[in-house]
Amino acid sequence: MKDFFTGKIVWITGASSGIGEALVRAFAEGGSRVIASSNESVRLTEVTGSCAAMRGSVTPVAFDLSDMSGIEELVAGVIEREGKIDILLNIGGISQRALIRETPLWLDRKIMEINYFGTIALTKAVLPWMIGSGGGQIVATSSISGRFGFPLRSAYSASKQALHGFFETLLLEHRKDNIRVSVLIPGRVQTRISFHALTATGAEHGKMDDGQAGGVSADKAAQQIIRGLRRNKREILVGSSELLMLKIRKYMPALFFRIAGRIKPM
Repeated sequence: MKDFFTGKIVWITGASSGIGEALVRAFAEGGSRVIASSNESVRLTEVTGSCAAMRGSVTPVAFDLSDMSGIEELVAGVIEREGKIDILLNIGGISQRALIRETPLWLDRKIMEINYFGTIALTKAVLPWMIGSGGGQIVATSSISGRFGFPLRSAYSASKQALHGFFETLLLEHRKDNIRVSVLIPGRVQTRISFHALTATGAEHGKMDDGQAGGVSADKAAQQIIRGLRRNKREILVGSSELLMLKIRKYMPALFFRIAGRIKPM
């Protein structure tokens, strides 16, 4: 980590907790200049302060993925200060805990706005600058639910599946510009994503799911991601044994549908 990312300018969304926060610390320890973003400005300040003694630096830049109306101006300001962006890690997003029949359309739109449109808006704003500086690496965060459907995750799964199409196309269109693209596919990671997941009313789920509690730590997830970035992997699997569901879905779909229907989705 020390030599590979030392001096790199790394922008991380979802940086106030979970995988995003763990990545902020990992890159700062490795000597990177980190731009940490989230809609939780107070928590961002706390994360920044906790990294003050590390080899790299962390600068908080708060914004909300659900409102990207001023994103081009915000990106221009970051570029003016930092000079360029070497790596963009789109980690921020929101999950869901609601049946399809109970989920109002406005909630589907909200989840899609944050997970899909928020992510691609920042990516589109950074991309021309990255091309102009000779290239860089762009990362999107999907999920194992971005590869198959799962109960109580309809809008979440749809938003994550949409990211695969966009970022695979980004890779194909801009490989000639030295733009490297990776998509993260996390399984169960011990973060607060289930706490903030939206129920059918738009309220937060407010608790840690059993499966989530048994997942890998956010620090371990960050190290898995970093190893994948070193290797420039197009898809980076993050988690543990639950990732076997991806192979079962691909090679034994009938078995997958039997298993998925029995798994407790909370």
